[in-house]
Amino acid sequence: MTVQTPSVHRPAARRPVRPRRATRPRPAPREKGRRGLLSPLRLVIALAVVLVFVSPIYLTVVNAFKKEDDIVSSPAAPPVHPTLGNLSTALQRPDHLLQLGLRNSLVVVVCSVLLLIPLGSAFSFYVSRRRTRLRALVLAVLAAGLMIPPQVVLLPTIRILDFLGLDHSYPGLILSNLGGGYFSFAVFVYVGFMRAVPDEVVEAARLDGAGGLRIWWTIIMPLVRPATATVAIFLSLWIWNDFLNPQFILGPLQGQTITTGLYLSVGQFQMDYGQLFGIMFLAGVIPVAGYLAMQKQFIAGLTSGSVK
Repeated sequence: MTVQTPSVHRPAARRPVRPRRATRPRPAPREKGRRGLLSPLRLVIALAVVLVFVSPIYLTVVNAFKKEDDIVSSPAAPPVHPTLGNLSTALQRPDHLLQLGLRNSLVVVVCSVLLLIPLGSAFSFYVSRRRTRLRALVLAVLAAGLMIPPQVVLLPTIRILDFLGLDHSYPGLILSNLGGGYFSFAVFVYVGFMRAVPDEVVEAARLDGAGGLRIWWTIIMPLVRPATATVAIFLSLWIWNDFLNPQFILGPLQGQTITTGLYLSVGQFQMDYGQLFGIMFLAGVIPVAGYLAMQKQFIAGLTSGSVK
């Protein structure tokens, strides 16, 4: 007699279940339509903003090489028959307003920037190595120089210059540029760059016997060269385009800056548009040339820290 053993049923091996990839929900047809409409809308808005900023430059350039009748009849049209008469008329004024204005503006800008950069960078080096609370307090006080409008402090500035005997003078104008928003802007830019300099670099220089002044000039300043270019370009443009301080501090002094010279060239009853556009065009050549000369360092200063 044979005994049959019961067969054991073994379950089949299951295949490992792979996790399903999370599928992104498909956008609804309405969302697709909105995205499609937003792209052209953004492009139109961007072009409109660009035109708003570029249109004054375009009008200045094209009208500087057009005759008076063409400027009055069609100011936005390009010059059909270009002429250099406006530039020669602006340069041949009997009062030499353009030459004196460019010279005086250049002297004020160069002297102000050459004083603001070392003062701002040295003070920033001192502040950047202090405690966090002290640094925050100093920066909060300097922020007032950026927030308070210059018109508010104009009269006290004139009174101080009058007390020092520097009113209606270019040294007084240069001294007034050393305070307020110009110095605050330089400190804010330099502090941001100098805080990124490792403390080990400064400590190693101190161990070698270098003093604070030598560390600032020979080590820190070369490291923050992009910041120096950024500060120099911004401050130069702001001081060059300043109208309020030269108008009230210099007063009726002969040979004012280029901005007050443009104001004086506007006639009360009759206006020579060709000569005015010629002066404006020549007045903008020097700032553009300075920016192009420092463009590389300026871009490096703006993009510093974005890519490691």
